[in-house]
Amino acid sequence: MSTRHVAVVGAGPAGLAAAEAALAAGARVTLLDSADQPGGQYHRMLPEPYRATRPERLQHGWRAFDRRRRRVLGHPRCAWWPETSVWALERPAPDEPGVPRVHLLRGPADGGARGRLVLDPDALVLAVGAHDRVLPFPGWELPGVFTAGAAQALAKGERVVVGDRVVVAGTGPFLLPVAASLLEAGSRVLELLEANPAGTVARGWARRPWQLAAHGGKTGELAEYAALLLRHRVPFRAGRTVVAARGDGRVEEVVTARLRPDWSVVPGTERTVAVDALCVGHGFSPQLELPVAAGCALRGTPGAEFVAVDDDQRTSCPGVYAAGEITGVAGAPAARAEGALAGWLAAGGASDAPALRPLRRARDQGRAFAARLAEAHPVGAAWPGWLRPDTVVCRCEETDYASLCRAAGNAAGRGSHIGKLETRAGLGPCQGRICGPTVAQLTARLTGRPAEGAPTDGSRHPGTGSRHPTSVTQHPPTGSRHPASGGPHHRPIAQPIRLGELAAAPEPVPDRSTSRTRHPKTEQS
Repeated sequence: MSTRHVAVVGAGPAGLAAAEAALAAGARVTLLDSADQPGGQYHRMLPEPYRATRPERLQHGWRAFDRRRRRVLGHPRCAWWPETSVWALERPAPDEPGVPRVHLLRGPADGGARGRLVLDPDALVLAVGAHDRVLPFPGWELPGVFTAGAAQALAKGERVVVGDRVVVAGTGPFLLPVAASLLEAGSRVLELLEANPAGTVARGWARRPWQLAAHGGKTGELAEYAALLLRHRVPFRAGRTVVAARGDGRVEEVVTARLRPDWSVVPGTERTVAVDALCVGHGFSPQLELPVAAGCALRGTPGAEFVAVDDDQRTSCPGVYAAGEITGVAGAPAARAEGALAGWLAAGGASDAPALRPLRRARDQGRAFAARLAEAHPVGAAWPGWLRPDTVVCRCEETDYASLCRAAGNAAGRGSHIGKLETRAGLGPCQGRICGPTVAQLTARLTGRPAEGAPTDGSRHPGTGSRHPTSVTQHPPTGSRHPASGGPHHRPIAQPIRLGELAAAPEPVPDRSTSRTRHPKTEQS
């Protein structure tokens, strides 16, 4: 009997745990990630010249992560493929059993000799994570304005500071580790601004407080971050945010204002602060391109859409499992629990194994935490009041809010495809990954229509990369829907690919004895 082959896309906390569990269940694993090192954003590894700075002092849970990394990457049944992008998933025809075919590009994204390969695994685990969500405001396109995640990545992964005088603003507890990373890298954080008023935050976290006992680790992290902010005398202000950035050629000052619970600006509370960098984050957007391409059902929440999974982390697409932030933003411990469940079951492990009980318990606690997080740090409905006619809403194409308003007022341009052609929003290099959900939300607000990609009657539209139009072959979890073809995450080509690469024939999959291109290296202490 041949060994079951599991492909895991993403090597962050969820993906690495999935690979470890699949190996423990006896499977052969191919672990893919676009980065050159595993860990994702949470365990972003320092380059070689900085290894002597002892990363375990800079990151929570580093030692446990390092042990897992070594076990997985050094396992004889694991093929570790760094710098590998999944640019498409090809669904099988209804009468052809199997999981989607995985189309890959191996090599640095800016390299000129990337190899194109195709995998046909027995099971697929998607653990591709999320990226920062940033709401537009006047001046957010200026150099020196960073997403919170980008600023943290530079500080953690390169020991590079984004500026000497920095304001961190947005909503959610992720702002705390971002500020901490900036302080440790040498920046001066002038203030940390939480957009939601203290009452909103307190009500969200204080509801059923006894449930927080299950998250003692997060409470410890919060205490460490709070102590660091106090030590550096960083003011924390709730109910205030940045509503504009100004500068000649780059950001030089920001305008902050007090907000009502719906995020409308309280007149007369504006204040100007001189800065040389601004870090902004309004939560996270799950990376849904691959789940949508696979045909996975989505579930809607007040703030975002996520992949719908059952109690075993199965999606509505047979043989496809999902774990981590694409199923809900609940933190690294919950992502690891979901990943371990998905990896074990994708490998054919028994669903009633005793070791799964604590994983399911941790997963369920993580889902409860995610719901609490969304309640304590919602995005207020009145934020579009910050916008001016000349405010850029699509930075790639420099589409402004006035253009979006004109397109929404034109009955012929209200469809997403026609609206894109008229405004060019979402047609730039990021292909709508950053602006897509925001443009859809603003268009829905301006037209009074539901955003395209909102819950539908359950119909499913195949991507153009599918092998055959197919109907639903498995009932999705309760409360889920199948993605509509016009939604902002529907992208047949999930990652940029050169025409020459697209035209080239796929290369043969490397022999397993040579496919582990990178080996874990000993960290200096």
